[in-house]
Amino acid sequence: MVLKINNMKFKKIALSLFLACYFTGYVQAQTTAKNGEAEKLNNNATLDELIDYALRNKIELRQAHIDQEIGEREIASALSGWFPQINASASLVHNIQLPAMVIGGETIRMGQTNTSAIGFQADQAILNPELFQASRAAKYIRQQNNLNLEDTKINTVVDVSKAYYDILTSEETIKIINENIVRLKRQYTEANARYETGLVDKIDYKRAQISLNNANAQLKSANEARKYKYDYLKSLLNIPTAEEISLSFINQSLEANILLDTTELLNIANRVEFQQLETLSEIQKLNTQYQKWSFMPRLGAYANYNMNYFNNEFSQLYRNNIPSSSVGLSLSLPIFTGTKRIQEIRRSELEEERIEWDLKNLENMISAEYSAAMASYRSNMNEWRNAKENMDLSEEVYNTIKLQYDAGVKTYLELMTAESDLRTTQLNYLNALYAVLSSKLDIQKALGTVETTL
Repeated sequence: MVLKINNMKFKKIALSLFLACYFTGYVQAQTTAKNGEAEKLNNNATLDELIDYALRNKIELRQAHIDQEIGEREIASALSGWFPQINASASLVHNIQLPAMVIGGETIRMGQTNTSAIGFQADQAILNPELFQASRAAKYIRQQNNLNLEDTKINTVVDVSKAYYDILTSEETIKIINENIVRLKRQYTEANARYETGLVDKIDYKRAQISLNNANAQLKSANEARKYKYDYLKSLLNIPTAEEISLSFINQSLEANILLDTTELLNIANRVEFQQLETLSEIQKLNTQYQKWSFMPRLGAYANYNMNYFNNEFSQLYRNNIPSSSVGLSLSLPIFTGTKRIQEIRRSELEEERIEWDLKNLENMISAEYSAAMASYRSNMNEWRNAKENMDLSEEVYNTIKLQYDAGVKTYLELMTAESDLRTTQLNYLNALYAVLSSKLDIQKALGTVETTL
């Protein structure tokens, strides 16, 4: 029997320890998440993984989530006025001289030397303009906070996408420069061999050396630019610059992402900025209504209970309690406030009118922004097509001149010129391609069609 009891106790203790460890681990996990410790980014991260990571970890987005929480607390604080307000008060008085009254020509001192009171009062608002306004405005404040978060998400998606494409462009640029260096090294070796055998003078291989030096310097500059671009991406992801990240560019052809439906019509209502301003307009209308409600009376109910103690001897003060209590209604009605309420109503109406003009101005700005983004996209597409054609032509010219140079028909200077043209057109092609992708993102942002959920 003792063994059975001990086993039961052991099981209870083990269960208690298990629950304690579980909840301790849970609390620690929640504390870690709240302390803002960033999670690890996957190796060889794709663009979608970068965007998803940024939407969870970017500092501005975390702040936007905190702003949402602050907004909820502000709403709860404003609406708490609908709950009963209970207060307590206490007093302790020692009368050095009792108050006196003259009755029938005689001075009579009244009261006790020591008095004390402990009171409780509950107030309940019934009719209150401030609480009416807070109740109706709660929906729009939540909507405004959600729109602020959505705006931050849109900017995050656009910024991370541009940074990723910029890095991809740099990687392709470095690849082109490395291929160019390989060609230049081969040409330098060939030119030097021809000079050694006396077929040509030293001018050719000196030129080859100059071109090779320039290409190596260009490669170093491209590597430095790539390092900065990675650091900029880390700042968007809330990753320390000292931490290494690796990106995946598999199946991420730049050309595959440049197409856009240019026939899609602009719908200004899709823009977050327009929705934010519309929400602000609704809040301002509520404010005007609140100013009109200020003519209403304020009605409330109350109940109080007081414990009163009186005695000339301090040690006997709290021996006897003489309670008092009451319930009732309170009504206050502002009659004349020096035209302040009328002026506040008019001011609020003027602010409504101003927001209407802000909406009109925003419509014009969005239309101009969309027009500029579309013009930039079409212009960049033309530049890209031209750069692509020039790159293909330059590659064909270089291959032809290289064969002719090897056959001794063309001079080394002509070969170097063809090689320089090829490198230039390849880099121009990449820059034009990135410009197309960047302007495409600008159009999607102008249209309000940027996807913030993956």
